[in-house]
Amino acid sequence: MASKRANPRLIKLHRTYSVEEASERLDVHKNTVRSWQAKGLKPIDVSRPVVFLGVELRRYLEAQRADAKRPCPPGMLYCFKCRAPRAPALGMVDYAPRNNRTGNLRALCDGCGGMMHRAAAVATLPAILPGIAVTIIDAPGAHKLAAPSPPKL
Repeated sequence: MASKRANPRLIKLHRTYSVEEASERLDVHKNTVRSWQAKGLKPIDVSRPVVFLGVELRRYLEAQRADAKRPCPPGMLYCFKCRAPRAPALGMVDYAPRNNRTGNLRALCDGCGGMMHRAAAVATLPAILPGIAVTIIDAPGAHKLAAPSPPKL
């Protein structure tokens, strides 16, 4: 079963939450809230019952979510198998259009050989993959979209 992410916006800032109240509000198990406390979520004080400020609880959850993000620099796609941004193998990327403006980038990971995917607009391809030739896959024939040279100022 896949784990759910707790939505920090469900927490009211000017309210206090016990472990049970926070777990009910966020729809997670009580032990999850206790593990957050062990990982750095600070309660109001050390007495029982353990109570958290809403602003601290939301700040902790937003920080956890921000730490989990792995933005891809130009020329890279995110590999789910490696769990990191990676360069496409041999610099080969396919683009399968969904409509006039958007489509999906597909490539093999240079590290593990697994498939990488990314949704992208046609107009953003030169910025996402600078210097990499992207093959646009149409139904019968595929053609190359050469990486355009940067504009001269």
